[in-house]
Amino acid sequence: MRGTALAAAIGAAAVLGVQGWAGGAELGSDGNGEAKAYSAGAKETGPVEGEVHKLPLKPKGSGEAVLSQQGTEPFGLLGVSWTDPKAEVKGTIEARARDAKTGKWSHWIALDPVKAGMDGVRPGAHGSTEPVWVGASDGAEVRISGGGALPAGLELNLVDPGGANSPAKKSGGQKKNGAQKSGSLNAGPAAFAAPAAVTADPPTTPPSVPGPVSTAPAPNVVSRVAWGADETMNNEGPIYLPGGKVKAVFVHHTADAQPYDCSQSAAIVRGIHTYHVKTNGWRDLGYNFLVDKCGTVFEGRQGGTDQPVLGAHTYGWNNESAGIAVLGDYNAEGASAAAQDAISRIAAYKLGQYDGDMNGTTTLTAGATQTNFFGTAFEVGKPYTFKSLSGHRDGFNTECPGNQLYGQLGALRTSGPAAQLKVATVNGVPVQPGVDAKSDGVLSVGWSTSTASDRIGSFEVLVDGASAATASGTARTAITTVTEGTHQVQVKATAVNGKTSTTLPVTVVAEVKPAKFTAVTPKRLMDTRSGLGVPQAKVGAGGVVTLPVAGTNGIPAAGVTAVVLNVTATNPTEPSFVSVYPSGTTRSSASNLNFTPGQTIPNLVVVPVVDGKVSFFNNQGTVDLIADITGYFTSAGDGATHTNIGPKRLMDTRAGLGVPQAKVGAGGVVTLPVAGTNGIPATGVTAVVLNVTATNPTQPSFVSVYPSGTTRSSASNLNFTPGQTIPNLVVVPVVDGKVSFFNNQGTVDLIADITGYFTSAGDGATHTNIGPKRLMDTRAGLGVPQAKVAAGGVVTLPVAGTNGIPATGVTAVVLNVTATNPTEPSFVSVYPSGTTRSSASNLNFTPGQTIPNLVVVPVVDGKVSFFNNQGTVDLIADITGYFSK
Repeated sequence: MRGTALAAAIGAAAVLGVQGWAGGAELGSDGNGEAKAYSAGAKETGPVEGEVHKLPLKPKGSGEAVLSQQGTEPFGLLGVSWTDPKAEVKGTIEARARDAKTGKWSHWIALDPVKAGMDGVRPGAHGSTEPVWVGASDGAEVRISGGGALPAGLELNLVDPGGANSPAKKSGGQKKNGAQKSGSLNAGPAAFAAPAAVTADPPTTPPSVPGPVSTAPAPNVVSRVAWGADETMNNEGPIYLPGGKVKAVFVHHTADAQPYDCSQSAAIVRGIHTYHVKTNGWRDLGYNFLVDKCGTVFEGRQGGTDQPVLGAHTYGWNNESAGIAVLGDYNAEGASAAAQDAISRIAAYKLGQYDGDMNGTTTLTAGATQTNFFGTAFEVGKPYTFKSLSGHRDGFNTECPGNQLYGQLGALRTSGPAAQLKVATVNGVPVQPGVDAKSDGVLSVGWSTSTASDRIGSFEVLVDGASAATASGTARTAITTVTEGTHQVQVKATAVNGKTSTTLPVTVVAEVKPAKFTAVTPKRLMDTRSGLGVPQAKVGAGGVVTLPVAGTNGIPAAGVTAVVLNVTATNPTEPSFVSVYPSGTTRSSASNLNFTPGQTIPNLVVVPVVDGKVSFFNNQGTVDLIADITGYFTSAGDGATHTNIGPKRLMDTRAGLGVPQAKVGAGGVVTLPVAGTNGIPATGVTAVVLNVTATNPTQPSFVSVYPSGTTRSSASNLNFTPGQTIPNLVVVPVVDGKVSFFNNQGTVDLIADITGYFTSAGDGATHTNIGPKRLMDTRAGLGVPQAKVAAGGVVTLPVAGTNGIPATGVTAVVLNVTATNPTEPSFVSVYPSGTTRSSASNLNFTPGQTIPNLVVVPVVDGKVSFFNNQGTVDLIADITGYFSK
């Protein structure tokens, strides 16, 4: 290819509106801002008819021919052709053009011949040079010398690609078929580019419709309709790669002689299209894609950008590759950053459709015997190794794509997303095509990629399109949970450069066994102050401690799906939060405890068990953590099922409800009968679910709730200071039909509201893990409108049929509810939508406080309601599981 260079390519944003003219004249402009020659200023789309003006060259003998310097019809692109496509011009072919505005003549431009048969053997094909963009011109001159005998029929071909000021526009602007030039050049997703009609017989039939899904996202592409392709020139229909697979991408440049403005790019593409068809005699434009210096991508040869279209771009290698041409000459200067990014995105997309790696190699079979630019000889029919992203010169004896762009290909090969990304295993079993993977609710996903770990920032496991787990760029496995049913599982990789790729989906069928509850006498499993269960040390900022639970302290080693823990944070040094989550999974944004320095605060947690352990994360500062178990859910063996009741107030020491009317004194115990009262069965009850509230305390203290008839352990359920009102959910075993409440010091009033009970009768609901997953956040408008909940206000959250929760059969959901940013002292009640709110409260708070509490709330009409008493407050709800029949 010629050594002439474009002016420095700028990486501006790709726009197809009027931009500054970079060279050439304003044909027909009145100087008052009308659209410039070949620009998109006229907002043209649809068919734009180009014209080719042919001027014969005059032989001079001794292998020379000329076209004398002369004025011409307006044109923007030129090339020389001759009658016999097999004939060769041995000497040099040079041309120059006259600027239509300034009248100045360009330098002499060397024109390189096109290899015969580039688009197959075609009747009426001509020999020709490559076309060259010269900008708006109205004069030309040609000289051929030093080549011996010249072929017959030498002509200069001048292409007017059509546009706002083209002769066709001025003469009426209507095509032979009546189509008008109108509209705008808008880029659209490549996958939606409409393919041309095809015949029924291969290879004119695409291998699949639509084309294969790629691991890399499809780039935005200006369709043929949008850049104004004159499809009346293309009446043969597209053809497709014989093997139906793009194995390599070859990069080209168009070697234009005139600097161009990006608003002219569509006209340049139209010019190349017209030249390839009307001058070369090809079936269509040769390249599969074209890119301008602003990064705009144009659809090239018709047939569908998602299809393996057979182009005419790299002689001898077209049958297994795609071609990308960058508008401009890149011998002296490299392609812009925007153009390079566009090349990267197209190549990653096309290779990703066929499990290729832009930074890898491939094997291509030579379609012709020839030698490339570097002197490497190829023999027809033999296989050769190529880089998956190669330059034109790697396969053919040409300078294309220019010395500088060719030098940029090395960096481009590593500029894409993670390649050859695929799900390899599900729960340790290799993925097999067409075979559904199985899960019992735990989902361990393994994946592979050919891209080095240091080029990958992170991975995500997607379940039904939603992120379920994240992992570092070095990881190749992640664990999460899924609900009953069929799911589509993928892995998404985000490269360090921000580009993403996503595996093809794997179908996972989850058969989740119902889990029943087993109550245990409250028992301390973890205390960082003494080194119980975990090392003796405070949990630092960003720190995690992991507690083994399955197979310890009487908890079964297998079949445990979740544990019920009362977790207490004490001695914190900074405002912070703690998240409790299944070990082996990615921590979500859900928090379980929020606290300030010096505060001691508990909260009940129902946390799924995946690998037999539970993890505790502290956000900042240092804090001691305590965990007391009150029960576990198991999918193996016997257990109790859950029955909703309430919310209903069972006890209030202020009013003498359920127990005598009196504060509970220091060291005092009150005992509440539960079995056989308030609709609770007299027998078979193994545990009750109570929301317990402490109010009016006179001293710092704690309250322990435990089974009557047993010895109280060191476990505590509420911690408080004078004047504070604080609630906490308690799942407390029932031994003799009653529940006891112990207060450590001072005096305090206690309130208990029941929301349900567990029974050995077996006719209740079973438990299913889900999450932790955020369902509602009034700050962000998640699940409900984005607005604080006002005084007396109610927000209602749909739960059934959302976020993997079944649409029917759900009797209750387990939510961790957090109140934040309150403006006044208030309380929040969480209750079944469609019912009358009771006097029970779930959270009590003061201005500026952030406080969470676990809620097991019945589901009546598929929704849950949240009431705020006064002031305004933001509410957050994270689900950990649900009960269903």
